[in-house]
Amino acid sequence: MRNGHLNTIYPSLFRKQAVPNYHREELTTDDDDFLDVDTLLLDNSKLAVLCHGLEGSSQSQYIMATADLLSHRGWDVVCVNYRSCSGRINKQKRMYHSGATYDLDTVIQHYIDNYEQLALVGFSLGGNLVLKYSGERASQLDDRIRQIVAVSVPVDLLAGSLNISKKSNFLYQNNFLKSLTRKIREKHKQFPDDIDLQLLKKIKTLYDFDDFYTGPLHGYKDAQDYYAQCSSLQFLRDIDRDTLIINALDDPFLPEACYPYTEAKANPRLQMMTPRYGGHVGFVVRGERYYWIEKRIAAFLNQ
Repeated sequence: MRNGHLNTIYPSLFRKQAVPNYHREELTTDDDDFLDVDTLLLDNSKLAVLCHGLEGSSQSQYIMATADLLSHRGWDVVCVNYRSCSGRINKQKRMYHSGATYDLDTVIQHYIDNYEQLALVGFSLGGNLVLKYSGERASQLDDRIRQIVAVSVPVDLLAGSLNISKKSNFLYQNNFLKSLTRKIREKHKQFPDDIDLQLLKKIKTLYDFDDFYTGPLHGYKDAQDYYAQCSSLQFLRDIDRDTLIINALDDPFLPEACYPYTEAKANPRLQMMTPRYGGHVGFVVRGERYYWIEKRIAAFLNQ
């Protein structure tokens, strides 16, 4: 499809990927919360950890398709559901965000000793998460983690947040805000003295939501502080594993600042692919079980 918006919207409306035969496991976090992960474990020696995008889950079409394909290509698969994204609200006041690498590490540490090799695959917000995780640990990253893939990733969170606030992206932003607002209302029921619902009246954009809720709830001063500390762009130079970033040039979510050509040239372990078409986590191939992006991920992991 040669239209960024069509590529972005088509999968959520028309793709009917069969739900894999997941087995759900509940992991306990260090702060007495839980993470629900959905797994496809077939006693392979390699494990792929998949991380979804904003307000996604293991049920997202791109996660299910990637998990299914990798499972048929010799990989065990763990699909992470971030806090509050598994169908039930988490226990603690904090939820999830683009830089919550502590929860990703909880998942990795739970499974890593059972495998010879791991790969981390993230989409959109999840892409930022796996890149930040890999870069902030750099050469200290566990040797068994061999490959990183990030798809449709806003490596500059501030630029990405401002871009999605454009009028042309109104439908996407509005959809995210509706979902996030529902969760804040659920959080208010758990923590009525700590979650101020009056702030919802001030929220018009995702930037506003991050400024009033995401940032402060997770220990950041505001949206600017959150974006500055959690953008993966600053960590790309330190990544010490074979890494592939795939950002389509027609992605309606991504501004110019989210195409890190300079960082890719400076780091020999970092590849960038910028297809002309693909939209945001789209890359639609009609009439086929797997889209181009899922085949590209599997090829990179198995090369």
